[in-house]
Amino acid sequence: MPGRTLHVIGWKEYVEFVDWPLRRVKAKIDTGARTSALDVLSYELHDTDEGLTATLRLSLDPRHPERVQELTVPVLKMAVICNSSGMREQRPLVEATLRLGPVTKRVPLTITNRSGMRFRMILGRKALEDDFIVDVGKKYLMRKVRK
Repeated sequence: MPGRTLHVIGWKEYVEFVDWPLRRVKAKIDTGARTSALDVLSYELHDTDEGLTATLRLSLDPRHPERVQELTVPVLKMAVICNSSGMREQRPLVEATLRLGPVTKRVPLTITNRSGMRFRMILGRKALEDDFIVDVGKKYLMRKVRK
């Protein structure tokens, strides 16, 4: 995109959720994934007058797994995703405002239990497009970058 600054990020970075009480969530930058994914202990879907919502139970700090947060968010739709094992599964698709370095943007995320994975979150291509280039040999390049 002409006139846009592309920021170089590493293969893992810390992400802040602007509208949710989540700070410094370690994310793997995954250019092989189209959509981003967030780990939850569990979730419950609710049909409300405003539409489908999901109550998420989160524990994103591996050093303090007892710290569980709960929040309810609108569900955009149920999406069929190919997981890391190549199996198709249906997941809630939500949207969150993320900050990575100087960039703040709305990003679609699927919700799933990633307890067997090393990273509680992956950032996929759709979240990266138009703003970031990934240097796969580096990590945490945005740690010192402020708005």
